[in-house]
Amino acid sequence: MDYIENLRYEQLSLLFGEAASSQEYLLIPSSLTGFHNTDTTSELLTDGRRSLCMNGTLSLPEERICPFCGKSHLHVNQRLSRTLKHLPVGNGTSIIRFQNVQYLCMDCKRTHMQEIPFKSEHHSITRELEDYICFLLARHSLTNKEISELTGTNPNTVKAIDKRRLEGLYVVDGKLRRPETYARFLGIDEFKLHNGHKYATHIIDMKTGHILWISEGKKKQVVYDFIEHVGLEWMSHVEAVALDMNSDFQEAFMEKCPHLRVVFDYFHIFKNFNDKVVSEIRKDEQKRLEDAGDYEAARSLKRSRHILMSSRATLERKDREASEGKILRRESSIFPMPEVKRRNIGYMKRYESILEKNRLLFVTDLIKEMLQEAFSCQSEHCMMEYINRIMDLCLERAPGEEERNRHLMWFRKLLASHLDGILAHATYRISAGKIEGINNKIKTLRRQAYGYPDDEYFFLKLIDMSRH
Repeated sequence: MDYIENLRYEQLSLLFGEAASSQEYLLIPSSLTGFHNTDTTSELLTDGRRSLCMNGTLSLPEERICPFCGKSHLHVNQRLSRTLKHLPVGNGTSIIRFQNVQYLCMDCKRTHMQEIPFKSEHHSITRELEDYICFLLARHSLTNKEISELTGTNPNTVKAIDKRRLEGLYVVDGKLRRPETYARFLGIDEFKLHNGHKYATHIIDMKTGHILWISEGKKKQVVYDFIEHVGLEWMSHVEAVALDMNSDFQEAFMEKCPHLRVVFDYFHIFKNFNDKVVSEIRKDEQKRLEDAGDYEAARSLKRSRHILMSSRATLERKDREASEGKILRRESSIFPMPEVKRRNIGYMKRYESILEKNRLLFVTDLIKEMLQEAFSCQSEHCMMEYINRIMDLCLERAPGEEERNRHLMWFRKLLASHLDGILAHATYRISAGKIEGINNKIKTLRRQAYGYPDDEYFFLKLIDMSRH
């Protein structure tokens, strides 16, 4: 342990044992300038750990000058007992106790305390302990509560130290630090901030994954504030921005930076198709069959949602794993949990049977395959051909129906209104996968801390998290 000089291990073991006496001692680190350890005792804390109490004296300065009037006519007015928390030793904590002198100036009659060179500027802890807490915080492997328990400090103290550390890294003159390098692609998405429909929005550099901006809300003003923060000259280097189907973000970027290309990736298009077309058509078909008295056909659509929303490659993989007897969960000898294998229910066979009996679901299967082909195209012209064919398929009618299916028509309208952003994917080949991954990290960070009531601190934590 490099922060302790001349550590006597045999005395340490005795000190933390039951036979510890006040005569046993440890030599204090020499970095505590001016402190002289005279006696060390051991105290039992309420949590069962032991704490080293290092008693000593603080050296008096050779030249005493009043900080108010600059005169040197100082006298010792009184001595006050001070206690500072110090670095943890082993599985215990340590404190430093000494007498702090209060001086009285005989000229200006004002008093001041003797300076403690090794004390933290903001807390009743040593600078070495504050540096150690910063070291632990920078590793992102421990929560504030765990660091508090490890070092024997208050959780609020750990939070205050962390907030100052983050402000020193990412704040300049009370404002968020501007990006040091240009970004070619940006990503933007909102995330849940608090319960009750409270949201915040973050903007990231798609290459590095660094969060460049966070703000409350999910409206146009978030984009306006970000562009004002980085400047139009910085934005001129940005070529495209990846986002979901939020029209406010799209309009705000195009209004301020018309040179940008908005990119809608495969995930959001496909998710909208599965949730609002395939799933809804399946429910409508099941109800129609029940009303017609065909209960067997309606029963075949039950519990088929995930089958209909999966690709053929996924269904074939599940059938192969089932035939090979893939184990999903092994039997436990400790808990009553039997072994679970992939069920051999014939995913592809059931899928083909459903498509054969339902024309609209067969159409959705064709659209899924064409969407996959469209988003694999390397040119916008090729992609446009697939999108046109998909939009034509959306005009299909169910057997015996005079009107076109409203869910397919909704998806056709969605493609038409977001056509430029969809086609841009063929040119820029970027997706919102990285920003969705950051959203998962945000949820994890919030759960670990059981929430962050201080939004400013939470945002700084997120910016720091994205850089690790």
